[in-house]
Amino acid sequence: MSDPAVKIIDVCKRFGSNYAARNINMEIGRGEFFCFLGPSGCGKTTLLRMVAGFETPTSGQILIGGTDMVKVPPHKRPVNMVFQNYALFPHLTVAQNIAFGLISAKKYSKSEIDQRVKEALDLVRLSELALRFPAQLSGGQQQRIALARAAINSPAVLLLDEPLSALDPQIREEMQVELASLQKRLNMTFVMVTHDQDEALALSDRVAVFCQGNLEQVGSPQEIYDNPKTAFVAKFIGRTNLLTGSVLECGSGFCKISVSAKTVLTVQNAAGLAPGQELTLWTKPHSVVLSEPDNGAVGQEGQDNCLHGLVINKSYQGTTTEYLVGCDGLELRTSSLNSSSQAARFAVGEAVKIHIPRNSLSILQNAHTQETVAVS
Repeated sequence: MSDPAVKIIDVCKRFGSNYAARNINMEIGRGEFFCFLGPSGCGKTTLLRMVAGFETPTSGQILIGGTDMVKVPPHKRPVNMVFQNYALFPHLTVAQNIAFGLISAKKYSKSEIDQRVKEALDLVRLSELALRFPAQLSGGQQQRIALARAAINSPAVLLLDEPLSALDPQIREEMQVELASLQKRLNMTFVMVTHDQDEALALSDRVAVFCQGNLEQVGSPQEIYDNPKTAFVAKFIGRTNLLTGSVLECGSGFCKISVSAKTVLTVQNAAGLAPGQELTLWTKPHSVVLSEPDNGAVGQEGQDNCLHGLVINKSYQGTTTEYLVGCDGLELRTSSLNSSSQAARFAVGEAVKIHIPRNSLSILQNAHTQETVAVS
C-alpha cells in the first residue's frame, strides 16, 4: 500500500517477561474494514489500544496518515473509539451524547453542532430518539448512538473494541448488517477487535489472526478460511481436521503420507516433499464424505483415502449435521447438509466409511511453528 491509513512497524509490547505483541508489522488501507481476530489474551485488544494511544509500545512505530503516533496522546490522535459497553453519558440525551466531542473541541458554532448531530442521527436512522436518555434505549440503539458519536468528528480511523459482544444474538446479526452499511456509507477506515470468527469473516475486507502475541496471518476472509498458513489459523477459523504424519513416498503430482499405524493418505500436487519429512495435513469437515461401509480394501485402485470407522458423536445443527468418526486412532469431523441424502442417516456407534478426496487435503508447511507475518 502506497498510502495506508495505519502502518504498524516492528511493534512489541511486553508486560514483564510476557509479550502481548511480538514484532507486529502490518498496513491497513484507507477506507478498509479491518479486523483483529483471536482468542482471549492473544494481544489483539492491546494492539488496538496502542493504536488509540491508551497503551505505549515497548518498541516499534505506529503511523497514522504517515505520522508516528507513539508519543502523541490519545486526544490528539485522528482516531475515535467505540467501546464494548458503549460508554454513553447516562445524564445526557442522545443528541447531547453525540454532540459531546464537538462541544469539547470548542471550535464549532451551535448551528454547526446542531446540523452535524442531525446528520449523524440520520446516518444511524435514529432521528426520532434525539431527546431520549441512554437508559430509554435498547442495546442495539445504544450501540448505534455510540457509533454516531465516534464518527461525528470524521476521524481518520474508527477503532471498535468488541462493539457487538454485549448484544443478544438476533440484535447482533442485525447490527452486523448496520455496521457494514455504515462503514460503506462513511467510506471510513474501521479497525475492529473481535473473538468471533463468523463476525470477522462476514464484516471484514481483511482479517489479522493473532495467537499469544504473534500475528499468525493476514488476508481476505476467503484467503484465511481456504488457505490457512499455520495450524492455529486452520483450527481457529472454522472447524478443521488436522492430521500429523510423515512422507512415505512421492510420485508425479502426488505424495503418500502416513498419519497413523494403519492409515496412509494420498495428497495431490505435493511438490517439494521428501520421504521422512514430517508435516500436518488439513481438510474441512464439509469435504469429508460419509457413507455406508463396504468390503472394498482401503488402498486399492480407486479406493485411496477411504477409511472405516465408528460414529463417536452426532450433532444436529439446523442446516447441517456434524459427525465425529473414530478411524484407527484418528478422530475426524464430517459435516453434511440436512437436505442431502446422507444427512442424519447414521447413529452413534454405527460403522461407516469415510472418503477424503485428494484435492481436499492441503499441507501446512509451518504447522509446527507460530510465525510472525509481516504484511505489506
